[in-house]
Amino acid sequence: MTDLDSTVVWAAKNSGNIQKISITGFCWGGRIVWLYAEHNPKVKAGAAWYGRVVPSANSPVNQAQPTTPIDYAKDLKVPVIGFYGGLDKGITQDGVQRMKDELAKGASRSEINVYPGADHGFFADYRPSYNKDAAAEAWPKLLAWFKKYGAS
Repeated sequence: MTDLDSTVVWAAKNSGNIQKISITGFCWGGRIVWLYAEHNPKVKAGAAWYGRVVPSANSPVNQAQPTTPIDYAKDLKVPVIGFYGGLDKGITQDGVQRMKDELAKGASRSEINVYPGADHGFFADYRPSYNKDAAAEAWPKLLAWFKKYGAS
């Protein structure tokens, strides 16, 4: 979080408009989007691409990762849009649904989109998991989300 805080400070000192802070990230970066949106309430909007939201066997809670996004979901203030693949074996639909349920208890206006025929990494056009249709549908949603919440 301090690295991202430093990025915001740098942007402020270098003609960046910190009234429009937004964040997007893919995979591990998608997880960080959720966590940074909780950490910095000055963020206008976030977009998380298949970022882990609950602990798993592959990514358990530990000293390096003491919390996960679901721990903050109901108290989140920043609106985050999530993009997830229904075929993702690492981020289960059960975990995604649990996150949706926790988000619904709060007031962040966050939402999660699941693309049933897409796998993890569906936006990465250099990977076998690339899903052109899901990627083409998701990208305009990200742009509209950032515009809606004043982050563009």
